[in-house]
Amino acid sequence: MPSKTGCRSPLGFRGCRLGLIYPEITEMQARAVFEGAAKAVKRGITATPEVMIPLVGHVKELVIQTRLVRAIADAVRAETGVKLRYLVGTMIEIPRGAITADEIANVADFFSFGTNDLTQTTLGVSRDDAGRFLAPYVSDLEIYARDPFESIDQGGVGQLMRWAVERGRGAKRNLKLGICGEHGGDPSSVIFCDEIGLDYVSCSPFRIPIARLAAAHAALGKR
Repeated sequence: MPSKTGCRSPLGFRGCRLGLIYPEITEMQARAVFEGAAKAVKRGITATPEVMIPLVGHVKELVIQTRLVRAIADAVRAETGVKLRYLVGTMIEIPRGAITADEIANVADFFSFGTNDLTQTTLGVSRDDAGRFLAPYVSDLEIYARDPFESIDQGGVGQLMRWAVERGRGAKRNLKLGICGEHGGDPSSVIFCDEIGLDYVSCSPFRIPIARLAAAHAALGKR
């Protein structure tokens, strides 16, 4: 929110930037979320929306968007009489967001690392054309041990994640942390996420069995 669907690059006029310049987009999406949740609650269904603001690099971006989301939540509550429990958090997808995680954590209820875009912005590599050179980078030149879009680049992207976890939890002890992206279905990435203290991973449905098994191995490794 605002949606990033249909665009693979994290650069340009999209994500929270779009919502800041055209706040009516954020308003529309937030209202849809909260009205839907209110209808569910009236039907006896538990609904706890988690609104995630994408591509935040500066805390002020999150402050402005969060203020707007909460105003819409209040409006829907006044209109429907349903008091919803909800969270407002952010995607950590660009290096500045990770580096200033302590500032952002003071506003966010949770972080979700968008590892696909964080990989793009950290390595300066686009998924749109990476196929033209990543294979020899891995197999011939051995620059990367594995394709960084398949397994988290722990020495680069992973260190930004580790920094963000430490700084974020330093500012807000109970900050909820996870990842969103295909890395959530990679066993070594899941184990790394457990190591740095993440609470959850998400991935495509067909990768869930692999992710669950890797999470179990990570838990057993702590015993």
